[in-house]
Amino acid sequence: MSETSSFSPAENEAIDAAFQALLQEYLDSNHRKKVEIIQKAFNFANRAHKGIRRRSGEPYIMHPIAVARICCAEIGLGSTSICSALLHDVVEDTEYTVDDINKNFGPKIASIVEGLTKISGGIFGVQASAQTENFRRLLLTMSEDIRVVLIKMADRLHNMRTLGVMLPSKQYKIAGETMYLYAPLANRLGLNRIKTELENLSFAYEHPDKYKEIATLLESNADQMRQRFDEFAAPIKVKLNQLGLDYVIKARIKSIYSIWNKMQTKGLKFSEIYDLMAVRIIFNLPEQDSEAIRLQEEKKKCWDVYSAVTELYRHHPDRIRDWVSTPKANGYQALHVTTMFKGEWIEVQIRSQRMDEIAEKGLAAHWKYKTGEFEEESELNKWIVTIKEILDNPDPNAIDFLDTIKMNLYSSEIFVFTPKGDIKIMAAGSTALDFAFELHSELGFHCIGAKVNHKLVPMSHVLTSGDQVEILTSKTQQPKPEWLNFVTTGKAKSKLQSRFRRDNKDLIKLGEDALLEYLHKHRINPDNEVFETLIGKFDAKSREDLLVKIATGEVSLNDAESVIKTEKGGSRLVRYWKEAFGSGKSSNKQDNQPINTIDLKKTYRLTEETLQHQCRLADCCQPIPGDDVVGFLEDNGHISVHKRQCPTAMNLKSTYGSRIVSLEWATRRELSFPAIIELRGIDQVGLVSQVARIVSDEMAVNMTRVVFDTKDGIFKGSIELYVHDVEDLFNLNKKLQGIKSIQSIVRQEKRQSNA
Repeated sequence: MSETSSFSPAENEAIDAAFQALLQEYLDSNHRKKVEIIQKAFNFANRAHKGIRRRSGEPYIMHPIAVARICCAEIGLGSTSICSALLHDVVEDTEYTVDDINKNFGPKIASIVEGLTKISGGIFGVQASAQTENFRRLLLTMSEDIRVVLIKMADRLHNMRTLGVMLPSKQYKIAGETMYLYAPLANRLGLNRIKTELENLSFAYEHPDKYKEIATLLESNADQMRQRFDEFAAPIKVKLNQLGLDYVIKARIKSIYSIWNKMQTKGLKFSEIYDLMAVRIIFNLPEQDSEAIRLQEEKKKCWDVYSAVTELYRHHPDRIRDWVSTPKANGYQALHVTTMFKGEWIEVQIRSQRMDEIAEKGLAAHWKYKTGEFEEESELNKWIVTIKEILDNPDPNAIDFLDTIKMNLYSSEIFVFTPKGDIKIMAAGSTALDFAFELHSELGFHCIGAKVNHKLVPMSHVLTSGDQVEILTSKTQQPKPEWLNFVTTGKAKSKLQSRFRRDNKDLIKLGEDALLEYLHKHRINPDNEVFETLIGKFDAKSREDLLVKIATGEVSLNDAESVIKTEKGGSRLVRYWKEAFGSGKSSNKQDNQPINTIDLKKTYRLTEETLQHQCRLADCCQPIPGDDVVGFLEDNGHISVHKRQCPTAMNLKSTYGSRIVSLEWATRRELSFPAIIELRGIDQVGLVSQVARIVSDEMAVNMTRVVFDTKDGIFKGSIELYVHDVEDLFNLNKKLQGIKSIQSIVRQEKRQSNA
């Protein structure tokens, strides 16, 4: 921010116009019209931020106004939240205090503003991430007043909408943090529209070329999808008109990020994405005498619409989703049915106007936000209680803590029944042991197995929707570290880790002292990279597990020095360059900056020189030229290079955002980089030789490892090779697709174990 004595008349007019738009949106809402206090909050904030500008150059007050408008129009919050949004940066950025807010606006608004004010330092220690601590504080205040997190969501959304003025390294940090934490949190709170926009904006900044490519493809297919929708919807409209319904029927186009994510995870081309369009039917009901009658009528109408649709089109029996009778944990209600139309499946989403508002704006805006309280038994309230339990015993490792929290931001859910028939909502993939911890911690600690649908199963058994589960326990049973291998919920993982930390406290201290003494003796800096290397080498599950193994003698440190130095020296990749290309010539001096002069505000080029002396390619994602990449400044001054969508990079951007470095590839093609492709298809005689001929002879690509397995006439192959860049992989894939028996070719992120 910068200061100036005053704003121009045009800027003052823009400020007034923005505030008047906010007031109009508030007056158009169903809230009580407390215009006076909103005007007072605006005047207070406007004076406090007088003369202050944002990085973009616009008056700073435009940001709080924009956040307040999102709270009002896009989330549906009332005057208390609007005032808090207008004042949310006053305490942090000006001389005013929380006491000043309290005196002028009362304790409730002061409490929300205090919850929104960023804090410095952190409970995790000096190396803790400020982002992690801020997120933890956000979640803690959420259990006191949900409006804190809703306003924070609005704040994050506006920051993402105006991210273009930031430096590239800041863009990657904020976009990564948003994708990793805030978009899942928005989803968990039922803020579907905001979640989708956060994902798309993050994707646009992290992968601008891919974003534009998919946007262009969607635009080119728009007329075709519009025509398809009109043909599909026409007979449905006739049926619904006969029912006398007040309704809207519209197409919902899959978001750009969702399309890209599906292409990546399933190895599909854009042309192979068949669910680009869904159809949404939203009906409105007349006022009813009571809430119970209205809800019953809503449910009946959903099934009436379902009957009308399935009379016209054949439906997929395994793809009916009834979230009307049993809503999702974030409050989402709708009836989904997938129908066949001209050889393709189209999903139809049926919901009332009330259900649609909850789906788009979030459940929280429809509960008792006026008092900051929730119905005691609401699923959202239960989730908040679970988060609070995790926060009460946070993992000392910032990254592990965020992972544990993120495990609770799940989107896929199952419904599981207790022996008495009570329903519990769990994350998809939950095991019987997860369910035991969901019921009570002591049940989890003493669990020996379960009965699922009256059949005995191990505690690692994965549950499915509709299962009835009885937990079996024994007083002599004690939790074991291997249980962490098959729990999937954040609550279970947090409880187990807390128990193990308590039980292993002395052993952890003993192991830590031994390791630090050893590293000091060999002049090795005990940074995160060293710990990650040792954890991987000695097959430990976590930092604590490694220290316990050292203390008990299960792990010997005699080989640690050579292991660390081999890993940190760049290992086989650098050695391959030296063998293949010699030392090479140094490029432009500006490409080979000394380690101690790395400027995080600049974008660095990845050349042969910088890659050998300054940067290392991360093993977790194996980036190559052409990949969108980001750097992370390590404790030793080196930069680790990751793909921007790499899970490890996403985590680093969220936890150590101040160390993110903007990178770009040099355009030279002298270097070769390792890559792995996976092939699947129908087995046939001579297939491997065909593949080898194309790779080695036609494309002149060096293969280092080839593995092919066949089962029941289906083959799966993995080829490790060296390429110059992404274009090499694209051309190779295009050639290999000429072999008819190959059904799919996917690039793997990481070499599998050497088993």
